[in-house]
Amino acid sequence: MKSINALALVALLCTPLLASAHEHATTRLQIDQPWSREMPPSAPTAAVYLSVRNDTDSADRLLAVDTPAAAKAELHEHIHQNGLMKMQQVASVDIPAHGAVAFAPMAYHVMLFGLKAPLKAGQTFALTLHFEHAGAVQVEVPVLKDAPAAQDAPAHSH
Repeated sequence: MKSINALALVALLCTPLLASAHEHATTRLQIDQPWSREMPPSAPTAAVYLSVRNDTDSADRLLAVDTPAAAKAELHEHIHQNGLMKMQQVASVDIPAHGAVAFAPMAYHVMLFGLKAPLKAGQTFALTLHFEHAGAVQVEVPVLKDAPAAQDAPAHSH
């Protein structure tokens, strides 16, 4: 009985180490470094950034996202139009075979509308990504005070 309790304790203590890697693999896709920025208490919206890597021979498509942290979550992109930067909702995002798509500032991103509570640094929240072929993939999104250095550059890899 003591060895079972000891194993359970070890498993419980190792869980945060696994979660800190911020990588979420499926049989088809790798979701890397999801994050969101800490928002002021009055902010009704926030953005989520991450990268999706597809190491398979078949393309996939991100169709939708949802989270219990907000009333609504949408896929968005920034585009240049008539000399201005514009943010717009997109119906889906193609994830090419043997390719990756970065969801980063000034590129694709997930918009959260109607936040149910302010996003504070150090917290995490669940986000479910719904793919055409890989199905639903849930990730834990850490809330950070500042953007991670590797995520600062905008990128569209499609």
